[in-house]
Amino acid sequence: MKFSINRDAFLKPLQVVSGAVERRHTIPILSNVLIQVQPDGIRLTGTDLEVELVSSCAIDDGEAGQVTVPAKKLVDIVRSLPEGALVQFSAAADKAMIRSGRSKFTLATLPAEDFPNIDDWDSDIQLVTSQSTLKDLMERTSFSMANQDVRYYLNGMLFETDANTLRTVATDGHRLAMSSCSIGQPNLAARQVIVPRKGVTELLRLLDDVDTEVKVLIGNNHIRVETNGIGFTSKLVDGRFPDYRRVLPSGGDKVVVADRDTLKQACSRASILSNEKYRGVRVNLSAGEMCLTANNPEQETAEEVIEVDYQGASLEIGFNVSYLIDVLNTIQGNQVKLTLSGPDASGLVEDNDDDSSLYVVMPMRL
Repeated sequence: MKFSINRDAFLKPLQVVSGAVERRHTIPILSNVLIQVQPDGIRLTGTDLEVELVSSCAIDDGEAGQVTVPAKKLVDIVRSLPEGALVQFSAAADKAMIRSGRSKFTLATLPAEDFPNIDDWDSDIQLVTSQSTLKDLMERTSFSMANQDVRYYLNGMLFETDANTLRTVATDGHRLAMSSCSIGQPNLAARQVIVPRKGVTELLRLLDDVDTEVKVLIGNNHIRVETNGIGFTSKLVDGRFPDYRRVLPSGGDKVVVADRDTLKQACSRASILSNEKYRGVRVNLSAGEMCLTANNPEQETAEEVIEVDYQGASLEIGFNVSYLIDVLNTIQGNQVKLTLSGPDASGLVEDNDDDSSLYVVMPMRL
């Protein structure tokens, strides 16, 4: 097999699929990228058995065939070539050769027949939206995913479809983020699936803030996202996500509206002297004012007082300041609304002008 291609046209799809490739894997072929030369172009595939990325690109000329080569080395070689250079790729026996100008590289290959492909599967739910919508929905919640939690179903993001609505939810047991958007498909069936953390990370890397159409296919064990000639497939987490609706606080009678930037900066400054392990800050509310205090085992203290729109009774409650900062970094609006009911109840945080996303933060005992 052989083909010729412009370096710039080759590099981007190569970088895309290499994102799924594990650097250190016990199965050698999983460190490789599968290259298939077809009459209409080349198809590149990378996988770690959990996530699979496929990308296609046109070629100047080629001879049909397929081979697998080390992904990281090939990306590094192509990236190091001059912009606009012509890359000539050929493979025979157990070697692949890459030529460009007076540069020549020889790589060891492994048989394409041994490359694991995710089996064909049928999707029972299909929806169409834009890259920017899907990316925004995921970015609003991804920070709340658990990382290596023994409750494996928390190490990922819930995708929920319901008539006309696509919703993402993530929680690590101490906080919860939920975001919804309308996608104009009233006949969408109700379904919940959990996409693993690696799949979420790769999908966020793949999507751009553009209005390009993206197609989402959901099956029993897989989710596939197709856009711009790129196909992303991920296995789903086999587990049941907690009923997040039971976690959403209701009946909160203490509503605080604050300037988002002012509150974020106050939290950031208070966090400097919070306990490095527990990251707790004490929030004291009184009419028109919020006081944040933090201290640490060295008896050092920080105190921040900001003006807020609040007319309720005085309240003292503790929060993990890192969780508050994460939420304030994610909210886009100028004002943030906190709804509280008591010192032992979770707080609800929202954008004051946009109710499509909700954030729940559990209180801390300080």
